[in-house]
This record gives sequence, structure tokens and C-alpha cells, in this order.
Amino acid sequence: MIEWVSLSAEARPVPRPVATAWVWATAFGGALTLVALHNALIGPDRPGPALAALSLLAALLGLCARFTAAPGTAVLCWLFLNGFAIPPAGTLTWASHRDTFWLTCLFAAALLGTALARIHHARAAYRRVTVKAAVASTEPEPEPEPDSC
Repeated sequence: MIEWVSLSAEARPVPRPVATAWVWATAFGGALTLVALHNALIGPDRPGPALAALSLLAALLGLCARFTAAPGTAVLCWLFLNGFAIPPAGTLTWASHRDTFWLTCLFAAALLGTALARIHHARAAYRRVTVKAAVASTEPEPEPEPDSC
């Protein structure tokens, strides 16, 4: 007899990424918090530490996100970096080389975090599948009972 089972009924070998909207909401709140801390502790005239902190935030958010969330995460972090971590605060400016570099760093960090998470999850799933297959193949077959005729 055939038993129909939903594919999502059993444990998934690879966890599902977080919804993009949640990642972007976290990027918004995290970038706001990091830039506020940066301005309070270091000051707005040194954007290097803010870029490093926001790149780390983008990479950490990439660990639980889809690849499609990376551009939005990078742009949200860049908006806070450009708007509030450099003078004049609250004004968006575009300095071609600087802002291109910043966007590239933030986007690369988000992609790197996502890629590392996907590789880690795929390797873990492969290990779980191969261990189950190895255990199943090493279990001894039950011996048939002798006929008592």
C-alpha cells in the first residue's frame, strides 16, 4: 500500500532562511543602533569603524537570510552609514569612489554571510544523510527462521 506523506512533514535537512522582510527590519534597527553607538562613542568624523560594524552586521544577517535579501541589507546599512555616520548628519551625499566602496563592502559582507551559512547547512545535511545511510547499511539483516517441517 502507498502512504502519501507531505515532504515538509519530516525534519528538513537544511533550515529555511528567515523572511526577507524580517532581515531588512533587523538591518534597519541594527544599523540605527550601531550608528547611534558609533556617534556617541567615537564621533561622526571617523566612518571606518562604523563601516566595519555595519559590515559585520550585514554578514551576521546574511547567516540567516536568502541571497535576495543581500542588496536590500547592504543599501539599508549604507543609508545609515551615509546619512548619520559622516558629517553633515541627516544629509545623504554621494561621493562616487567612497560610496561605491562602502556599498561593495556591505554587499560583499551580506553575500559572504549567506554563502557561508548555505555551505555550512549543506555540509551538515550531507553528513546527516550519509550517517543515516551508513547506519542503515551496516545493520545486520534478520536471519530467517528455519522451517520446522
